[in-house]
Amino acid sequence: MPGFFSNGPVHVALIVGAVSAVVSAVVGVVVVVRGQAFAGHALTDVATTGGSASFYYGVAPVIGFLVAGALGAGAMDLIGVQRLRGRDLATGVVLSVATGLAALFLYLDATRSATTGATQQILFGSIFTLDSSTVPLVAVMSVATLAVIAVIYRPLLMSSLSAELAAARGIALRAVGLTFMLALAIAVGLSSIAIGSILSTALLIGPAATALRLTRRLRGAFVVAVALGVGATWLGVLLAYNSYYWFPSSQGLPVSFFIVALVFLAYLVSGAAPLRRLLRPRREVKR
Repeated sequence: MPGFFSNGPVHVALIVGAVSAVVSAVVGVVVVVRGQAFAGHALTDVATTGGSASFYYGVAPVIGFLVAGALGAGAMDLIGVQRLRGRDLATGVVLSVATGLAALFLYLDATRSATTGATQQILFGSIFTLDSSTVPLVAVMSVATLAVIAVIYRPLLMSSLSAELAAARGIALRAVGLTFMLALAIAVGLSSIAIGSILSTALLIGPAATALRLTRRLRGAFVVAVALGVGATWLGVLLAYNSYYWFPSSQGLPVSFFIVALVFLAYLVSGAAPLRRLLRPRREVKR
């Protein structure tokens, strides 16, 4: 449809994309600080399972992304222990099960009808096809996730930096860890809507890792990560929209391609030594 700013699907894409990017950036900073990028990656496969299963049973994929992510996060916390090795083993177990189930449901989706496009929508996203009725659900889940992160921010940060010190101060490490894992699952589910489940790690980890390279303070990293995530998402939507006119008879390039490419480019640029010395001259990240 012509007219970028008057296009209904574009409005939905911009709103959902921005909200998803904000939540992913905030949660992603904590993920990087806690060293749980592997858990975030595992939850993308869990989200794939949920999205493909919901597609098969005729339910909106966003429901599957969120429900499966929450179940996967709970399973990882239940199986794992507080030590890093136990967490990685639990993540690996859940990842292997989720991958097998995702393969099964994607096969069923693809063989049920040759024209469903389930695999492309679930794995790589289809943000321009989202219905406006998705916006309220995304908004509610996003606000709830950000509110939870705000409530547990201090104990979460302390447990991330020193689990022993946090336990000595009476912080319930298991409760804090499980709560954060549920927030992580929702963030992965929301980013899966924008760029697909298989690529959602990019929106979760990329802006956060870039922000931590460029800033000295953790709170500043949240702001920079949000700006990078929203900027990459909106610019990706614009480029994907315009790509329909780049080539004759073109169907356009996917939004996910542009978002991931922009996130990766920002990370590469952030590694430039002069830029890092300018923005972060001496000290490491502070709270």
